[in-house]
Amino acid sequence: MSYEDRLDSLEEALEEHLEDYEDCRWERARGEVTLTVPRDQLLSVMRLLRENNVLSFDQCIDVCGVDYAAYGRSEWVTSKAANAGFGRGANREVAEMDPHNRFAAVYHLLSIKNNVRLRVKTFLDAQRPIVDSVVPIWAGASWFEREAFDMFGIMFAGHPDLRRILTDYGFIGHPFRKDFPLIGQVEMRYDAEQRRVIYEPVSIEPRTLVPRVIRSDSRYEQGWKPEQEAEGAE
Repeated sequence: MSYEDRLDSLEEALEEHLEDYEDCRWERARGEVTLTVPRDQLLSVMRLLRENNVLSFDQCIDVCGVDYAAYGRSEWVTSKAANAGFGRGANREVAEMDPHNRFAAVYHLLSIKNNVRLRVKTFLDAQRPIVDSVVPIWAGASWFEREAFDMFGIMFAGHPDLRRILTDYGFIGHPFRKDFPLIGQVEMRYDAEQRRVIYEPVSIEPRTLVPRVIRSDSRYEQGWKPEQEAEGAE
């Protein structure tokens, strides 16, 4: 059975076994199926995906967060005034965001029995990005959820040990949020006199450099031939 056939079987199974969950929807694109679930139904749907003998998603191979602030907009647009030197300054101001669907928790599931993958996504609001933990279903998701909490500030209710996993215990903010400054909140260095690491205000300028791209080149013009460059060099 080809992978496309397995995806067909997956969609048929989802339609049959999720008929009681009217707010769940899925789409198939680029060889993947993405299931969107309301956060109040996430735990029951996830348990169904694992325990149902037909679906049988016995592994949660990843959990990550997504910040949809400024989704679909380029943060690398530059102005002519900044077009100087070896780089161009980009404006990284975060555009107005949807407070009800700013964040998403995304789960990647694997069914070894059916040899197929499924992406599950649930949207969270900006003020209280909280969703139930799937650790009671897949114990291996514990570290993944801690990382999403650390980087995005997404909280997982019922997690047995929800604390930072990559940043310092006293770290301020969540680095993967779109409104987190690239220069950070504080600077840290080792002070030889105090014999400890100390925190200080940020001293560098908040600026994003975009590499200059040469968009005009005679070699890409219609009718250009390599001999013309050799003749010009003579």
